[in-house]
Amino acid sequence: MQMKRIDTNSKYNVGNLIYPELSYQINGILFQAHNELGRYSRERQYGNFVEQRLKEEKIDYKREVSIASTGNIVDFLIEDKIILELKNVRITTKRDYFQIQRYLQATGIKLGLLVNFRSRYLKPKRIIKTREGIIKDAVV
Repeated sequence: MQMKRIDTNSKYNVGNLIYPELSYQINGILFQAHNELGRYSRERQYGNFVEQRLKEEKIDYKREVSIASTGNIVDFLIEDKIILELKNVRITTKRDYFQIQRYLQATGIKLGLLVNFRSRYLKPKRIIKTREGIIKDAVV
């Protein structure tokens, strides 16, 4: 599979976003976590905050879900539509994107969100599963 970076102003614009309302709600929660906990909390603390907010917003989710027989565990599966992977690392790498690729391929889910809380400015990344491969969108 090949990853291709796309500009959000390209032909893959807002009209073609997958689950735009749900993505928007999740992003709001992620920004709240970043604003309240800062950049240097532990990944578990961010996960606990996100879980609490998902409960408050009455958004259906599963936390730390095992994927089939692969042995992989996703941080959150939200409404059986979006995989949310939380990171707290200095920089995200291709390895992080490939991790979500594997999750999307194994589950058949169309959209993954990768968020790195260590960044000064939070920039959740959309990883989209398509027939041609995986597309990494610039920003949600």
